[in-house]
Amino acid sequence: MATYDSPLSRSRHEPRVFATRADPHPIFHIDWLMLMAAGAVTALGLLMIYSSTRTHLALNSTSTMYYVERQGIALGIGLVLALLATVIDYRKLQELWPLLYGATLPLLFVVRFVGHDRGGTTAWFNVGPLQFQPSEIAKLAVIVALAGYCQQHRGELDAWRLAVALTLAGIPMGLVMLQNDLGTMLVMGVCVIAVLVVAGLKPLHLAVLALLAVTLVGALISTGTFSSYRADRILTFLDQGSKVALKNATSAQYSLLQSKNAIAHGGLTGQGLFNGTLTKTDAVPEQRTDFIFTAVGEELGFRGGALLLALYALIVWRTWRTALTAGDFFGTLIATGLVAMFAFQVFENVGMTMGIMPITGIPLPFMSYGGSAEIAYWIAIGLIANIHMRRFA
Repeated sequence: MATYDSPLSRSRHEPRVFATRADPHPIFHIDWLMLMAAGAVTALGLLMIYSSTRTHLALNSTSTMYYVERQGIALGIGLVLALLATVIDYRKLQELWPLLYGATLPLLFVVRFVGHDRGGTTAWFNVGPLQFQPSEIAKLAVIVALAGYCQQHRGELDAWRLAVALTLAGIPMGLVMLQNDLGTMLVMGVCVIAVLVVAGLKPLHLAVLALLAVTLVGALISTGTFSSYRADRILTFLDQGSKVALKNATSAQYSLLQSKNAIAHGGLTGQGLFNGTLTKTDAVPEQRTDFIFTAVGEELGFRGGALLLALYALIVWRTWRTALTAGDFFGTLIATGLVAMFAFQVFENVGMTMGIMPITGIPLPFMSYGGSAEIAYWIAIGLIANIHMRRFA
């Protein structure tokens, strides 16, 4: 069997060790297991979007396939872009990342002033019947840009270069925060830390960053920068022991109570597909987006939820394996950032439906309704497949 050295154990100036045999075309090294897992989660997501919206749409004399059709359009676009992200050698991004990074900044800036507002967050462009959220693509751009910069300075990540890297990440994160989109900014922050740790971030620098993050959050809370509904979400998470009637509950309390009720109703085996009591009655707010996991829990039960989490674990494992076996350090850093993105979003989203994490606007990958996110996830899958299939090349 061919052997090669791990980029995690190879210095920047050491030559690469190629496979010892004539390897077949990279297409023969595609990670079909990861692709099938992502496809299975996506299919379940379309099913749950239909289940959680059909009653409400029917009552409003709208096609019960309204949201499914729009998600399907986004999925089609995502699959095309995923194919491109797979077949075009990812190593070309080592030189092109400044262009990719630079192209996202104007979009993040302009959307704050001319974008569509939803729930206090101004983050979407209206594009015909669809909406485009540039911050979802910006997550990938930040990962690639940071990977490209750290690849150029591998083993030389001193305080000055760390400051440059943080500036690269901080500009788009600040623009996203101006959109009032705290959830996406948190995801970006987790991805940035993951990439920097693998790139060689020193423990002292990591401690300083943690202290700065805590100070920033404290400043946002003390100055009233957090909007009232965000404060409500934090207080609801911290005070779950109080008994509150649904009629007296705040918005966040109501969402959390109904979310827990829906999952509890599912029990071990669930109430059956399309038979969820709270799902049919549209009782869980934002169920097709932030709380899509509650539809799985109520209708498919613990077994369905466990299967979904197992599929996510498979995606995360295969992505992490790709990071470990990548043919170069650039590929390792990109895959690391994508591992962090998927793992954090799944943990946060599922956790908030159960009350073990605060409620945020972070969607569940491949499951939640949202075209821009769906496209971004499949581009990410294409990048992972690209790195995996070229690990011998």
